[in-house]
Amino acid sequence: MKELVEYIAKSLVNDPDAVVVSEDTNEDGELVLKLSVADEDKGRVIGKQGRIAQAIRTLVRVKAAKAGIKASMEII
Repeated sequence: MKELVEYIAKSLVNDPDAVVVSEDTNEDGELVLKLSVADEDKGRVIGKQGRIAQAIRTLVRVKAAKAGIKASMEII
C-alpha cells in the first residue's frame, strides 16, 4: 500500500524526491499511512476541495479491504 500512495503522489507533484510515505499502526490496529510532500506541492496532493486527497484515501481503503485490514492516510 505504501508503494501505491508513493507512486500516486510522485506522479502529482513537481518535486518527487521530497515525497516520503511512512507506515504506522494506531491503537486500534489500523494501518496509518503518513504522506509528506514539499510545502509547495501540498495543494497539488490535496486538490480542489480535497478531491484528490479523498480519491487517494478511497484507493487506500479499497486496497486494505481486499487485504482484510483497515487503513487510512494522513497528509502531513
